[in-house]
Amino acid sequence: MKKYAFGIDIGGTTVKMGLFSTEGDLIKKWEIPTRKDNGGCYILHDIAESVEQELKNQGIDKTEIEGIGIDVPGPVLEDRIVNKCANLGWGVLDVASETRRLTGIKKVMVTNDANSATLGEMWKGGGQGHKNLVMLTLGTGIGGGIVHDGKIISGAFGAAGEIGHICVNKEETFVCGCGKKGHLEQYASATGIVRKAQQVLDESDKPSMLRNETYLSCKAVFDCAKKGDELSLQILDFVGEQLGNACAMISAVFDPEVYVIGGGVSKAGDMLIDLIREHYKKYAFHASVNTDFVLATLGNDAGMYGAVRMLL
Repeated sequence: MKKYAFGIDIGGTTVKMGLFSTEGDLIKKWEIPTRKDNGGCYILHDIAESVEQELKNQGIDKTEIEGIGIDVPGPVLEDRIVNKCANLGWGVLDVASETRRLTGIKKVMVTNDANSATLGEMWKGGGQGHKNLVMLTLGTGIGGGIVHDGKIISGAFGAAGEIGHICVNKEETFVCGCGKKGHLEQYASATGIVRKAQQVLDESDKPSMLRNETYLSCKAVFDCAKKGDELSLQILDFVGEQLGNACAMISAVFDPEVYVIGGGVSKAGDMLIDLIREHYKKYAFHASVNTDFVLATLGNDAGMYGAVRMLL
């Protein structure tokens, strides 16, 4: 095993880049803009130039580099080919081969960003010490990743871990972003929590601190709930039930050791974990009822860590 590796997390606005030791120590991290002009044709060139510059800055020879791990916001085939990535302007692109050509570094591997974050949390984050886990990333939408025996499960069509699109309500009339109805993302993402909060406020005459909010947000719902606001607690009990039920379904199929909860909504902390766990225990098969729930700890760096872990 060589001494160093690069972990690269390509987002729609910025590319997060990290130089790591292969033992998992982050030596330096920095960002460059994601240039999406002309179908994203500059993105990999910019990454290659930044890698070259950092090697010079650190006085590191390419022979000391184990490889480059890259994550992208889209489906990936065979750890190298991006199968259309609208956020970056890419169609089908062999990212690994192109990066190899541009950098001269032979070992390049590519994965989906949610999968990469899951690997990162398993390796150096909230899931450390576990080899079988599920991660839920609760943000504007809901992403996820599944790790079995220390390796990401991508599925036959790259869709494993699309936890936000588990159907939890067959009676729903509103459409999910994917075009279907009743998906978990519609109720337990930050967007879904705000929509549920507005619905509860509209349908109830009860007083609530939420009615004093100029801008109704997911954070406001949790803040008011922590102060004992009845309607806020009702909203979050509903959210916890959706998440707990979905995790119970997952456990019946995969049976992980632990669920790692990340994303912006996870900033609510133990209150969120306790809500999910309470409802999970209600629905889970008895053999899985004591599965643990923990918070993610790596934040926005998780993707970089996971990209490096993929190489090892």
